[in-house]
Amino acid sequence: MFLEDNNEIRKELFQTIEGLTDEQFNKKPANDKWSPKQIFEHLVRMETVIATNIARELKNPDSPKARKKPIGLSTNRLIKVEAPGYTVPTEEYKTKMEMLKDLHESRLFLLDVYESSTKTVFKEKSFKHPIFGQVPLIQWFPFVGLHEKRHLKQLKKTIEML
Repeated sequence: MFLEDNNEIRKELFQTIEGLTDEQFNKKPANDKWSPKQIFEHLVRMETVIATNIARELKNPDSPKARKKPIGLSTNRLIKVEAPGYTVPTEEYKTKMEMLKDLHESRLFLLDVYESSTKTVFKEKSFKHPIFGQVPLIQWFPFVGLHEKRHLKQLKKTIEML
C-alpha cells in the first residue's frame, strides 16, 4: 500500500539531512542547482498541489475516468522534467525544523484528502500530469512517494557536492 512506501521514503529523506547544519541545508552546490532546503520546499509544494487537485476533482462531476499510467517511471532521473512554475522553490532561508514541519503539514493534508473519499471514487476521476496525461486520482497518492524517491536521489547527490 502507498502509505507505507511513502512513509519509508519520507523517513529516508529525513535521515539524509540529519547531519547537515541549517547553513548547509540552505547551501546550493552550484548556481543552477537546488539546495537541500529547496528540494524539500519543492516536495512540500508538489504534495500540496497534488492534494489540492485531488480534492478539487472529487467535487468535479465531470472529472474524466482515466487508464492507469506507468507512474513508476517518475523515479528515473534520466527523464528530465521541468518543475511546473508553482512548484519551483524560493531562495528564502529556512531551517531544517521549519521544512520538516512544512512537509509534515503537507502530508497531513494529503492524508485528509485520502480519507475524504473511497478507492472506488478515486478510480473514477482523474487530473492531468504534464507527462503522463490524465492520471486516475488513486495513482496520485503513490505518485507523491515516487516523486519524493526521485528527489531523494537528487538530494543525496546535492549533499555530496556541498
